Amino acid sequence: MHSDRPAVTVLGLGSMGSALAAVLLERGHETTVWNRSAHRARSLVDRGARLAATPEEAIAASPLTIACVLDYEVLHAVLAPVAGSLAGKVLVNLTSGTPEQAHEAAAWARSHAADYLDGAIMTTPPGVGNPEMMFLYSGSDAVFEAHRPTLASLGDPLYLGTDPGLASLYDAALLGLMWSTMTGWLHGTALVGAEKTPATAFTPVAIRWLTAVAGFLTTYAPQVDAGHYPGDDATVDVQIAAIDHLIHAAAARGIDNALPELLKSAMERTKAAGHGSDSYASVIEVLKNPADDK
Repeated sequence: MHSDRPAVTVLGLGSMGSALAAVLLERGHETTVWNRSAHRARSLVDRGARLAATPEEAIAASPLTIACVLDYEVLHAVLAPVAGSLAGKVLVNLTSGTPEQAHEAAAWARSHAADYLDGAIMTTPPGVGNPEMMFLYSGSDAVFEAHRPTLASLGDPLYLGTDPGLASLYDAALLGLMWSTMTGWLHGTALVGAEKTPATAFTPVAIRWLTAVAGFLTTYAPQVDAGHYPGDDATVDVQIAAIDHLIHAAAARGIDNALPELLKSAMERTKAAGHGSDSYASVIEVLKNPADDK
């Protein structure tokens, strides 16, 4: 092991926790692991990891403990009985949850004299270790800076701010973007597929279009921040007319239209709220205040 690489403990060896531990080992960190089912550690131990018999022993082995378990219920079940061993240690929590759970965990860690950093992994296990994959962190900036080199072994560490709930909030928002985008792509793929176009033929065109869409987001972001939506590119009224063409084409080919109907509904509520001649970014007004336009 490289002496300049600090020791790290990983609690939880599901597919993601195992990937984290494997990359830390590869990057030369002395890595201690613990899992409720010890057999999960076998391949990591073969590669040089140290298997701790208890969470307490695992935490004691390193200045930094990374927790990546199923959910917060499991996290507390693992850590609560050994809370005393966290004093003076750093806990980086990569367990998925809500911003509220992150706030509670940060307060709990503080109450046991531990430094706490909350995080969200924006990749699947095979992407761990890829410097292009984002790992989001929020909480103590001092803890983040002190451990940035270790965290950078896992992926690109992005610090969002001192509020420990921000990483979870971004995680939820970004997953929403992912699901919406992928379902939109699948709807389009089903539509062109009805005319025998393969997904592999449509997708390069779709990806090129997403590059243009990213440009729209960059244009609209300052409008959202200003609450002012000049409709000098394409108005909500124009978008409503365009989505009718999609709905008609899909219906004629027997494609489920629940997603475009939902989008049209949001556009029509935006128009009803007085934004018909504004840009599409004005849809955020009905998303932020759904009670106002009922």
